[in-house]
Amino acid sequence: MDKEFSKVALIGKYQSQEIAGPLLTLAAFLHGRGIEVLIEEGTALSVGANGYRVASYENLGAEADLAVVLGGDGTMLNAARRLAQYGVPLVGVNQGRLGFMTDIACQDMIAAISVLLNGEFSSEQRHLLDIEVVRGGLRVFHTLALNDVVVNKGDIGRMIELEVKIDGEFIYLLRADGVIVATPTGSTAYALSANGPILHPAVPGIALVPLCPHALSNRPITLCDQSKIEIMLVPPHDARIHFDGQMRFDMIAGDCVRIARSQYAITLLHPPGYSYLAMLREKLNWSSSPRR
Repeated sequence: MDKEFSKVALIGKYQSQEIAGPLLTLAAFLHGRGIEVLIEEGTALSVGANGYRVASYENLGAEADLAVVLGGDGTMLNAARRLAQYGVPLVGVNQGRLGFMTDIACQDMIAAISVLLNGEFSSEQRHLLDIEVVRGGLRVFHTLALNDVVVNKGDIGRMIELEVKIDGEFIYLLRADGVIVATPTGSTAYALSANGPILHPAVPGIALVPLCPHALSNRPITLCDQSKIEIMLVPPHDARIHFDGQMRFDMIAGDCVRIARSQYAITLLHPPGYSYLAMLREKLNWSSSPRR
């Protein structure tokens, strides 16, 4: 199965010397199996290329058969957005804290990647959100998000008002600190801390989770992932939008955020024995063992 992964991209957490050793160890292992190694250019600036070819995300997307991401969920989120349009499958080696998407432990990296290269893996797709901000009828911002879109009050010390529509139908006028729109992937991130639902990745849904709503009847709701969501910022206050906790855009009163399922999805590869529910049990510290 090596020939199916003839070119492998390595992407690491920026400005972290902790990943230098594991990344170069993995590069040497892959090279030893006759696989061409491409190191993402930002990663190479942080840890060095050690003679391996350096490539931009655009080149990785055009050439790589697989991308291995070393870092935490934040590193995976960034890589996933950058590579989504190219369809390159991703596998994560956890160098972060929780690691909901980077499920291979660093100490098991070589063994797990070796098994994967031999064709023993499971795969799953995770959809992204397509987001645009419209101001005065014109699109002023556009991006993708894998985890979530968060509209919040920004720097002001009081609630904001948001008019929420689903598929063109008015739902409510939300007075709150903000609102989270999360994919199943992002349902275990910020949305979870705001009492949103955990959505299994196979569930075709989008979670809409109010942040500290003034009316206690404004509860989280799971929508069909084909829904089109519009969130308009009611004057007079401004606000801020965050995308995957890594990008932001400053809204002004009257701006409208339009959110829909993206045409792009990422493919995650998992080692044999991977279980989403077992991962939740471990990461969320649920009961350690079943009663006999």
